[in-house]
Amino acid sequence: QVQLVESGGGLVQAGGSLRLSCAVSGTIFSTLDMGWYHQAPGKQREFLARISSSGFRLYDASVKGRFTISRDNALSTVYLQMNSLKPEDTGVYYCNSIPALGSWGQGTQVTVSS
Repeated sequence: QVQLVESGGGLVQAGGSLRLSCAVSGTIFSTLDMGWYHQAPGKQREFLARISSSGFRLYDASVKGRFTISRDNALSTVYLQMNSLKPEDTGVYYCNSIPALGSWGQGTQVTVSS
């Protein structure tokens, strides 16, 4: 069973940076396309970024140029480097494979103060 454990969230001032991590177990990580998602308070979960098994990256327009997705296949971990954070980036961040193979994890909370 695929398990996803997100970490790295916290409280940061606008303009600051955070690096999120997502540890994946229960599957052959290197073969998966992986994605990061954001759920703002009171809103639905939305796609942010994707990285293919070969390293091709795709970003939503809202984060392009500010966020960078990367992966370490040896550690079965996908990362999201978030720079120039804005208050609207506040919310819970989730990762999952694309297509989703496992249940969503608990996510990691990011709060950006103005």
